[in-house]
Amino acid sequence: MNIGSTLVLGVGNILLQDEGIGVRVVERLNQTCSFSDEVQVLDGGTMGLDLIGFLDGVERLLVIDAVEAGRAPGELVRMVDEEIPSFLAHKISPHQVGLSDILSAARLLDILPRSVVLLGVQPASLQTGLELSAALSARVDDYVQAVINELHAWGVECTNSP
Repeated sequence: MNIGSTLVLGVGNILLQDEGIGVRVVERLNQTCSFSDEVQVLDGGTMGLDLIGFLDGVERLLVIDAVEAGRAPGELVRMVDEEIPSFLAHKISPHQVGLSDILSAARLLDILPRSVVLLGVQPASLQTGLELSAALSARVDDYVQAVINELHAWGVECTNSP
């Protein structure tokens, strides 16, 4: 499936508060920006290995997810290419196994995007609940701006949605 040269992928479980930050960021991104046909913004939820088909034809992959980085709640951590699989060795949720597995499978299938960036957000709470914690909820727009900045560095521009 060729979906364009850039994929913005938000992953996470929205039933576990901050675990769903990736999904919440791509929801807000879709509300505030539109992109050319070469860019797809995807809510990957907890699809795990089912996401592998979305990487075919993708040159640049930007993933937004909750990561346990031992940082202050809400802090953003940026990882690039080879840093990502080793960083995900410390898991906070079952879908992170999927992200690491997706990247490994993509490498084996020779469809790994040439550029991969993970924007990880340190969660404050992983309790059952549909709402983000106050610490992360207050910063969703900051995370969206971080995504826009990454895309800009790749030459991808966000235009305001109508």
